[in-house]
Amino acid sequence: MNDVSRARPEGELSLRVLAMPADTNPSGHIFGGWVLGQMDIAGGFHAAGHVGGRTATVAVDAMVFHKPVQVGDEVTCYTRVVKIGRTSISIIVETWVRRSRVGEPIHVTEGRFTYVALDRAGQPMEIHQKQF
Repeated sequence: MNDVSRARPEGELSLRVLAMPADTNPSGHIFGGWVLGQMDIAGGFHAAGHVGGRTATVAVDAMVFHKPVQVGDEVTCYTRVVKIGRTSISIIVETWVRRSRVGEPIHVTEGRFTYVALDRAGQPMEIHQKQF
């Protein structure tokens, strides 16, 4: 995974969303499961675009939460391909926030997501798309 002290994200911007009060845990921070879901959506967008079709999440590895996400944060997910297999693609998803939608970005979490490419019948298919 990445050095949390970096000042800027790596990869392409795949998702931007506002953290809302309905997404909080009992401590008043944004629920980790909500963040994980946003990251999965971002990774899924990138994977589907890369393979040229449907994908399904098959694994989430090495999830690391560095800092909490707060209500009102602008949450952004950056994605990059790290491995392509015969039918699967692994993507690093970095999540960054800007507190109250202003200021410098803060690296809050990252994880490695693996997706499998699916054909029209929902069966795994070989990836014949561009290299990373």
